[in-house]
Amino acid sequence: QVQLVESGGGLVQAGGSLRLSCAASGRTFSSYNWGWFRQAPGKEREFVTVISRSDTNTYYAHSVKGRFTISRDNGKNTVYLQMNNLKPEDTAVYYCAAATSLAVVNGAPFTYWDKGTQVTVSS
Repeated sequence: QVQLVESGGGLVQAGGSLRLSCAASGRTFSSYNWGWFRQAPGKEREFVTVISRSDTNTYYAHSVKGRFTISRDNGKNTVYLQMNNLKPEDTAVYYCAAATSLAVVNGAPFTYWDKGTQVTVSS
């Protein structure tokens, strides 16, 4: 079973930046698409971004496009989320997640995910 270790969350002022990292154990990292979703208190889970297995395709929610960048390093079994120009509405628990299909872009569930990390953006 793959285990995920996520880091990089925290408190930042609006306009600031954070970089989330998610390291996966096991030898199956490269066989998955990897992404992030988030959930704010009282709100539904929201797709944020996903990167394909081959690292050639990335997809973003409209709300973060142009501000967030996802990347992956298959050699390090790690996926990253660079978040720039953060806004208070970005405040949520962010979950690193694996996906067998890119249908997650259209709301399909991710395959598995970690416990999440809190990102709080103050105004």
